[in-house]
Amino acid sequence: MATIYEVASMAGVSPSTVSRVLNGQNVSAEKAKRVREAAKALSFTPSRIARTLRLQTSEVIALVIPDIENPFFTAMARGVEDVAQAAGYSVVLCNSDEDHAKEARYLDIAIEAKMAGVILAAAGDNCDLSGLIERNRPVVAVDRSPHGFDIDAVMVDNRAGGRTATAALQSQGFSRIACITGPRDVETAVHRADGWRDATRTTGRVDERYLKYADFRVDGGNKAMRELLDMPEPPDAVFVANNLMGVGALQVLAQTGQLPPTLGVAVFGDLPFAPIAPMAITVIPLPARRLGVTAANLLLDRINGDDQPPRTIVLRNQAA
Repeated sequence: MATIYEVASMAGVSPSTVSRVLNGQNVSAEKAKRVREAAKALSFTPSRIARTLRLQTSEVIALVIPDIENPFFTAMARGVEDVAQAAGYSVVLCNSDEDHAKEARYLDIAIEAKMAGVILAAAGDNCDLSGLIERNRPVVAVDRSPHGFDIDAVMVDNRAGGRTATAALQSQGFSRIACITGPRDVETAVHRADGWRDATRTTGRVDERYLKYADFRVDGGNKAMRELLDMPEPPDAVFVANNLMGVGALQVLAQTGQLPPTLGVAVFGDLPFAPIAPMAITVIPLPARRLGVTAANLLLDRINGDDQPPRTIVLRNQAA
């Protein structure tokens, strides 16, 4: 493998000039051309390890997500990776399993490994980003925004989505509309439930008995749906606040013979699979890949020196 000294010798410049050219610093056009031609002729590849030591960061970013088995986060990860790879960065995918301790360990690893930045879909509101921020490591929140930290974020309008889904069920003639949402300490779960309240309030009193908190997974939707059907006056429709819980709820409805249109169903997020034709369900699609693309572009801007105030980008969604 060629060295920087061999490139310098062939180009007729000093090694420091080669270094400046390779790092995009100001060098005369004639010298820069000679350096690039020599590097190409010698198949010279700059050492990433040396660059890491010099800049105190690597060409690696961490993507921390709560559930790698959820197709929503898989699509988001693809968006992040596409943008990062095009910019010369590698992505390390970290699955927190909605576990705060596991998430914290991944954030520590990002610091220890001198990763260039982190894209985070937090396990909950009490995520601690202080270690990263103290070391000037850029962090972009995606889908969920931790409390107490002024950082860039890319979100969807969760409250509007919950309102749209519930209103769609109301327009179909349903009146006792329940809501199955995620954990109480996850921002997206709270906002989607708030949207359900907004729409329910327009036609009468909000009955909190019809609100169930679950874990954003298939089993959580399954259990919450069974609890709703066991009520003295069960709902005639349900808004489910994520795709996997939607699958769990539909499993129960299939087992009990109450699939739509017998009982109305609206789901926030595209269903990965369902026991009935998707056209029988109201789906509020989520721009998963676009979330990842937008978050990755924000992070790369920060890595490259963007110092404007933190911003929150809200991507709109529309009912299918």
